[in-house]
Amino acid sequence: MTELSPAQLERYSRQLLLKEVGGAGQLRLLQAQVVVVGAGGLGSSAACYLAAAGVGRLLIADDDRVELSNLQRQILHTTDRIGQAKTDSARQALYALNPEVEVIPFAARVTLATVDDLLRQGDLVLDGSDSFATRHLLNEACFRAGKPLISAAVLGFEGQLSTFRHGVDPQAPCYRCLYPHLPEPGATPTCRSAGVLGALTGILGAWQAAEAIKELLGVGDSLSGSLLLFNVLHGQVQRIRFGKNPACGVCAPG
Repeated sequence: MTELSPAQLERYSRQLLLKEVGGAGQLRLLQAQVVVVGAGGLGSSAACYLAAAGVGRLLIADDDRVELSNLQRQILHTTDRIGQAKTDSARQALYALNPEVEVIPFAARVTLATVDDLLRQGDLVLDGSDSFATRHLLNEACFRAGKPLISAAVLGFEGQLSTFRHGVDPQAPCYRCLYPHLPEPGATPTCRSAGVLGALTGILGAWQAAEAIKELLGVGDSLSGSLLLFNVLHGQVQRIRFGKNPACGVCAPG
């Protein structure tokens, strides 16, 4: 594709007005591929905004089915799709939003055996998982694949977000630099046990999409080396800097 169609000029008209995007940037987005791990609260919001922005190919990885308790925050899914695979529900919703976007479902758990093949199909990875083990797995796989990782997490009224560019920038810290150890099983609360505000997942997922678009276009300031902390109950956002761990088991030299 070398130029936008009349329909694309209309669909993306407000985005095309941005000097950081323009026609060349929109063509780049249309040719981009993003892996979204998790079609839950974070992945729902992120995938919607990526599809709306015209990111050409979205690979959605999730092994769950839609449940009634999901609908308070997972806006990709609807009541009539309860019991359906989340990846199929996501594809249906995203095609309805933008039929130009190719949506590839990966209806299986992301594991050591599957993660490398999955990541080969994307330019970058959005982590919307709810598992520390999966976050560490994606962090290591992105390092091997040379892909940026945009990771977010939420619990209650609080959330956090960062971009990890260790796969493409040897000087950048990785997720394990920030969190070197997996917590003991049951040591940390989950959304299932402690609850979560649905709107917060929307905020963090949308911000993940914005960071992904910046990475794909090569514009703006990366969140690499910074952790954004959100507390919507008290209306607070903090940005904390962190550096590369010279003894990191993933990204340290050697």
